[in-house]
Amino acid sequence: MDWPHDPDGDEGSEGMRKYGIAVIAKKVDEEGDFPLSAAEFVDEHGDEPIRINHQRVVSLAEIFEHVEAEEFDDIVDMHSTVGDAMRRGDFWDYHPVGADPEIKHA
Repeated sequence: MDWPHDPDGDEGSEGMRKYGIAVIAKKVDEEGDFPLSAAEFVDEHGDEPIRINHQRVVSLAEIFEHVEAEEFDDIVDMHSTVGDAMRRGDFWDYHPVGADPEIKHA
């Protein structure tokens, strides 16, 4: 896929050193961007690459298809909401309580 910038360059995952939410968080200013509209954020960054792991790169828009919130109050709210969306969209291989948190694991 042709990305607007290198997924592993300084604008992306910094040579595969950052993944997922860390790459998304680089796109916001904690002090000046909040509250932040999810739709406006996707309009501005939707076609940009987000490296999920060492093998997979998706667009920010693909992740945000699973975000249910319309607005983020602060960076913590954004991290939590986007993390939940990434779990729902099966973007993460690791689930600390299992892929289905309703199931109790031994």
